Amino acid sequence: MRIAFNHPKLKFYIGDVRNYDSIYEAMKGVHYVFHAAALKQVPSCEFYPMEAVKTNIMGTENTMNAAIARNVERVVVLSTDKAVYPINAMGISKAMMEKLMVAKARMQSKGETILCATRYGNVMASRGSVIPLFVSQLKEGKALTVTDPNMTRFLMSLEDSVDLVTYAFEHGQQGDIFVQKAPASTVGVLAQALRELFDADVPIRVIGTRHGEKLYESLISREEMAKAEDEGRYFRIPADNRGLNYAQFYVEGDLKLSAIADYTSHNTQQLQTDGVKELLLNLDFIQAQLNA
Repeated sequence: MRIAFNHPKLKFYIGDVRNYDSIYEAMKGVHYVFHAAALKQVPSCEFYPMEAVKTNIMGTENTMNAAIARNVERVVVLSTDKAVYPINAMGISKAMMEKLMVAKARMQSKGETILCATRYGNVMASRGSVIPLFVSQLKEGKALTVTDPNMTRFLMSLEDSVDLVTYAFEHGQQGDIFVQKAPASTVGVLAQALRELFDADVPIRVIGTRHGEKLYESLISREEMAKAEDEGRYFRIPADNRGLNYAQFYVEGDLKLSAIADYTSHNTQQLQTDGVKELLLNLDFIQAQLNA
């Protein structure tokens, strides 16, 4: 990275989010922090959940504590759709990360470090995503290994994810979580779109759901949708700033909840093959592979 991104504005540190001291040293003179360090591979976290806790929860707390200690102006932490109704260790650890962020934000006074978050799904063609795997299989003439063709996933480009983080950085207030509205498709449609783009007549082999995988992903829970603010391209989920008064949880209810659904990859805009192909063709990775 030092060689690839050689620039006088960049400094590189050796450290670990699990080690508070190394993070504290790195934040000297820093104004803004974008916290993306995470263990995010679902099956790996299923087998080593405590490692997910150490990095995704405790590492984030170290980062936020160091930022507050160094008087950083603003921190944006990156979360995932798997934090909503979590069923796997990765999602559970990210859900706890969000809770930590909101709790810590609640304790900040006016003028102190602002803590907020973004939440998004799989970034298309990112490391570990299914698209590079499918492309590799297509080029080798192998069958596409699909876990469940009816499984749906949000479709978001790297540029979309960066735009979301930038939006949170520019507009976030204490404890906010930002979500981008995004289309989705089934994994079966995605596989077919890639077959057509690469003009490959390979079969699709259904291998079954992996450890901790969901049939669909949720970006906003039903309870959060009741208070979410529609800001056009994005939803803002403001922090729940009720005090520690348990009477409010059963004396005061929310009638709106009865008529609200969560925001998921099942009920968002569903793209068919042509729509997915159009998105894929906008990816540098796909263009490079098609022209290779």
